Amino acid sequence: MKFNMWVQKNQNRMTAVIAILIVISFAVKFLSLPLIETPAMIIASIIGAIPVFLHAWTALMNKVISIELLVTIAVIGAFVIGEYEESAVVTFLFLFGSYLEQRTLQKTRSSVKNLTQMAPTTAEVVDEDGNISTVDVDDVDEGDHVIVKPGGQIPVDGIIVDGKGYMNEASITGESTPVEKTIGDKVFAGSLTDNGTITVETTSVGEDTTFGKIIELVEEAQDSASPAARFIDKFATYYTPAVLVIGILVWIFTQDFPLAITVLVLGCPGALVIGAPVSNVAGIGNGAKNGILMKGGNAVNTFSKVDTLVLDKTGTLTTGQMSVTELNHFGDDKESDMALLSAVEGTSDHPLGRAIVKYVNDQDVNATSDLPELDTVKGQGLQSADGNILVGNERLMKANNVEVSDDAKKAINARINQGDSIVLMAVNKKLKIVVGVNDQLRSDAFEGLTALKNAGIKRVVMLTGDNKVAAQHVADRLPVDEVHAELLPEQKVDFVKKFTDEGHHVAFVGDGINDSPSLATADIGIGMGTGTDVAIETADVVLVKSSFDALAHAYVLAKKTVANTKENIIIAVGTVALLLIGLLIGVIHMASGMFVHEFSILVVIFNAMRLLRIKTLKKSPKLDTNQVKTA
Repeated sequence: MKFNMWVQKNQNRMTAVIAILIVISFAVKFLSLPLIETPAMIIASIIGAIPVFLHAWTALMNKVISIELLVTIAVIGAFVIGEYEESAVVTFLFLFGSYLEQRTLQKTRSSVKNLTQMAPTTAEVVDEDGNISTVDVDDVDEGDHVIVKPGGQIPVDGIIVDGKGYMNEASITGESTPVEKTIGDKVFAGSLTDNGTITVETTSVGEDTTFGKIIELVEEAQDSASPAARFIDKFATYYTPAVLVIGILVWIFTQDFPLAITVLVLGCPGALVIGAPVSNVAGIGNGAKNGILMKGGNAVNTFSKVDTLVLDKTGTLTTGQMSVTELNHFGDDKESDMALLSAVEGTSDHPLGRAIVKYVNDQDVNATSDLPELDTVKGQGLQSADGNILVGNERLMKANNVEVSDDAKKAINARINQGDSIVLMAVNKKLKIVVGVNDQLRSDAFEGLTALKNAGIKRVVMLTGDNKVAAQHVADRLPVDEVHAELLPEQKVDFVKKFTDEGHHVAFVGDGINDSPSLATADIGIGMGTGTDVAIETADVVLVKSSFDALAHAYVLAKKTVANTKENIIIAVGTVALLLIGLLIGVIHMASGMFVHEFSILVVIFNAMRLLRIKTLKKSPKLDTNQVKTA
């Protein structure tokens, strides 16, 4: 056991020694020094055969006939016929190929390694008396307050309760541009504070943080085999014994022992065995580096076949945050009326009211300080006790006989046609302000969906619980083929089932919370929401950075990963077939054949590494998503 461990630990050094001995042997060959040439090759062969034999023996103990067994028999056969040069070269090339495989897998797993190294280890906890103590991050409990200073790393998931600043969330979202965060905003472990001191109330620690789940998911994903990889593993278990049988038959019928040994050597499916895993790891590694978590080879393979993309509206196609789309004023003093509107809406915590207050503040207009007592009219809005100030919907205006001019009616109809929610303000029975408020379309939705269609998505479908007018308004500005509105969560699931029953490969994109049934039902569930627990647990693909650029990149990456795997299989099988044909017609021999064989392993490795260099899609010139799409 100790010897096995020593050999495994020093295998790369042994490979280097073999290379030196082979170089020495070839060098002295030109000096006609056979007393050195042959012993050097013999020693190189023995050193090389040791790790190969130990791997073969371990596999046999587990009832597996491995590639190493073929190489071991080939080396023994080469010794029997006195071909020490061939045996030395064969073992060196085999071990060198193993070294290259290890290096490639290490490189493709670097994204996970970097994430692990970035994981925070300590936290500065503030107690009730304001005292600060540095503790191990595992000792921080939910509810604890943690202080993070400028340039510091956030050690926990939590909510900012004091301070503000810009956060670099590249380790979570893949986006290097700092994001401004203030009181009430969520922050993630592993993020860096570019400036500003913040106090965070802890919600998750360690492995339970978004950062911890990302590391765990990527590690699991890279270790999970794709369907192609599982097929190859199964194929290899039958292929290796078949090559042994062919080698024996060649020896029986030709009585050519060197030819039979060469068949065994060249029949090793090294490139075939490594081709699929390397592609899988490289593709998933690229995704992790760009804030895309694909849960293993199955997810990659299935995603690549998707032809129907089904999306939720709120929080997916839109930002999920209400904002003012337009404010129309009908009076003499716009600033004064806006100040009054802001003051009234400031007494409410309704999302429409918050959006209006923010809009007015952004216009550098201060809310009126002298505000009369207000009463709430259920389902209609707010009004002053004397009825002179009214802020609400059309029903409130009609109930109080508010005068609405023709221009105001046009403004109201225009906002309704755009799918906006309408807020009206009247003073002394005259309509002063019409405000349209809506959930804003994501800025990259048009470009991202266009890129997805160009990459192979045949149909884009929107399923939403929102009203038909609002849904159609969003769809008209995007390359969406179908719209189904006013749906309950279970009705969305019915549509997903219908599409799959029709033979389509369906991906559902949602925010990972109320859309979790649809995420689980679709062939591929895609969670579009920064680090939501349900998205990470339910979805097959998680876009930590909620963007359509990331979605398009994930789809293209999945297709290229599967294509890359198929390319590697063709290269591997084609190489073995050509080598055996060349062997039969006498143009390939053991040493040259082994060189070509190992070169094919290099080819599939470098082919897979191309996946690491795939960049996010280049953005096309911005299009005006407010315009209605034309046929």
